[in-house]
Amino acid sequence: MKLLLIEDSERLQRSLTHGLQRSGFAVDAAGDGEEGLAYARHGTYDVVILDLMLPSMDGLTVLKRLRDEGNDVHVLILSAMDQVAERIQGLQLGADDYLTKPFAFEELVARLRALVRRRYGAKSPVHEAAGLEVDTGKRTVRRGETSIDLTRNEYAILEYLVTRRGRVISKEELIDHLYAGAGNGSENAIEVFVHQLRKKIHTADCPPVVKTRRGHGYVVE
Repeated sequence: MKLLLIEDSERLQRSLTHGLQRSGFAVDAAGDGEEGLAYARHGTYDVVILDLMLPSMDGLTVLKRLRDEGNDVHVLILSAMDQVAERIQGLQLGADDYLTKPFAFEELVARLRALVRRRYGAKSPVHEAAGLEVDTGKRTVRRGETSIDLTRNEYAILEYLVTRRGRVISKEELIDHLYAGAGNGSENAIEVFVHQLRKKIHTADCPPVVKTRRGHGYVVE
């Protein structure tokens, strides 16, 4: 799951980016409203975390411009402005959720996961495919009563595919998801991760979970 964090506090931005990455999210970060708007316009994100009091362009203006342009990305406002009128204004402009500072990090993660499930039409965090059960809330993978241990990258690929079930995902999109646009990945690395993932989750008596669409990418049907 890929997030855009628009937050001008460098300390909070670093802390949240680190914590969210450890929680399994890919994160891009911007420090002001104009930069954040540019990221949101040109990137593909599951959720935008948006502060309101930003330099160069305030958060509500960023939100309004995104909605006026038809951008329907989920937006979670994260702000110290906790008056009811301000929360109402943010929601009326098209925000999907509102969390006031200070906040519990665990609550932020729970709200983000709920927004991602809503984005892909899933009420439950548990996804089932060919006898495999992926719980995106607990970040666990099981086949029947057997728990399957995956590396961080293996799990991230599997989660990305199952939450976009039926859609073919290119290697380039998986690189962007895993490395958050840092340019550190390669198609060869994705192929290795998928190969190792398949060895762990596929069994002889069940249809394959992750299928290859040659020349296009991978899909969970």
